[in-house]
Amino acid sequence: MSTLSATALAGRTVIVTGAARGIGAGIAQAILEAGGNVVLLDLDGAAAESTANRLDPEGGRALGLAADVTDAASLEAATAATIDRFGGLAGWVNNAGIVRMGPAADITPENWELELRVNAGGVMRGAQAAFRAFGGKGGAIVNIASNAGKVGFPNMAAYNASKAAVINLTRSLASEWAAHKINVNAVCPGSVATPMLREVAAELERDGVGDAATLFAGMVPGQLKRHVEPLEVGRVVAFLLTDAATIIRGQAINVDAGETPY
Repeated sequence: MSTLSATALAGRTVIVTGAARGIGAGIAQAILEAGGNVVLLDLDGAAAESTANRLDPEGGRALGLAADVTDAASLEAATAATIDRFGGLAGWVNNAGIVRMGPAADITPENWELELRVNAGGVMRGAQAAFRAFGGKGGAIVNIASNAGKVGFPNMAAYNASKAAVINLTRSLASEWAAHKINVNAVCPGSVATPMLREVAAELERDGVGDAATLFAGMVPGQLKRHVEPLEVGRVVAFLLTDAATIIRGQAINVDAGETPY
C-alpha cells in the first residue's frame, strides 16, 4: 500500500472520533505516517489511549481521550485539551458510528433515534466543534459516511438513512463554510476488515443466516477479492486533509473497491 509523503501533514493536528479501533485507528495511523499529530477520541477513553500508545510508542504526536459525540460539551472539552497539548487544530475526522441490524418493520423509535443521533448528529456536533476550534484560520473536515448511504442495504434502514444524511450534510457544510476556508468532504467505505463488520456477521449468525466466520470471509468486494483494510481508507482520508485536496470539495468519495458505481 502506498503512503503519502512523510511530511504531507507535518505541523498539523487532527482530531479523529471513534478512533480506538477499526477505521478510526487506521485513519489515525495514516495521519501519523503523513507527519501529523493526531488526537484519538473515543467513548472508551482507555482504549483510545491504548491505541494512541500503540501507534506512537515514542510519544509526543498521538493523544487518546474520552469523548462522546452525542455530547457537545464533551467534544468542546476534548478540543480544548487538544489545543492545549498541540497549540492548534487543522483537521477533524468524524468517524464515530454504530450499526443495528434488523428488519425495518421492527425498528424501535429508540434504536432509530440512537443511530441518527450518533451517526448523523455526531457528525454535526463534531463539525461545529471543528468550526469553532479552527478559529477563522481554515481547516479540513472529513466525514466517514458509507456506501450504505447511497445503496440502501436491507435490514439496515436506520444506518442507511443516517449515512445518507452524512453525505448531504457534507455537501451543505462544504458550500456554507468555503468562505471560512474550511474544506469538507466525505468518504464512503464498504466492507472493511473491522470489528464492526465482524459484529454485523455475528448479528446475521444470530438471525440464522449462517456461520459468522464464513459470512465475514465472504463480505469482500468482488473486484478486489479481499477485505479493504482500515489503513487503506485512512490514507485516502489523510490525503483529503492536505492542501493537495483543495479542489476536492463537498464530495462523497467511494472507497469500497468498486462496489458502488455512483
